[in-house]
Amino acid sequence: MDAMAGLVKESKIKNIGVSNFSAVQMRRAYAALVKHGLSLASNQIRFNLMDRNPERNGVLAAAKELNISIIAYSPLAQGLLTGKFQQNPELIKRLPFARRMRLGRQIEKTLNLIKKLDDIAGAHKCTISQVALSWTVNFHGDIIVAIPGASKIEHVNQNVGALTLKLTTEEMVSLDKESRLIK
Repeated sequence: MDAMAGLVKESKIKNIGVSNFSAVQMRRAYAALVKHGLSLASNQIRFNLMDRNPERNGVLAAAKELNISIIAYSPLAQGLLTGKFQQNPELIKRLPFARRMRLGRQIEKTLNLIKKLDDIAGAHKCTISQVALSWTVNFHGDIIVAIPGASKIEHVNQNVGALTLKLTTEEMVSLDKESRLIK
């Protein structure tokens, strides 16, 4: 962190972020930067409706306490939270073997969550992925931003559309409860 602080002081970088740091590592990095009059800007981690580990392992709590932004990668769980695999299982056959095996096991587990996402999407006249993204960036307040992938222009448009989607508290809580049932 000392070297990173030096880069900020030399105006070579503006902020300091980390990736996949645990809560302990975040606290250490933060403390090291405070000695230089700086703070840790972000921690990039996997977080989505299916991967809620940062809520359990202290990363999210530490980020909130220290005012560190969370950058959620894989917010759509590599397409699993778009509903496309559940709605068209034939798509799985086109994937590489390892990914096909991993997703294949998860599809059955996510059917109820996808149904709930689809119901909410229908009520808002939007897509399942927009609902999943909106939940990811709004459920914990304004501490999380997402970096969803996009392989088609329609994905980009959907991702942008998620920014204006305002889920109700009841919808967010309902998705929270349903996603916690996935093991």
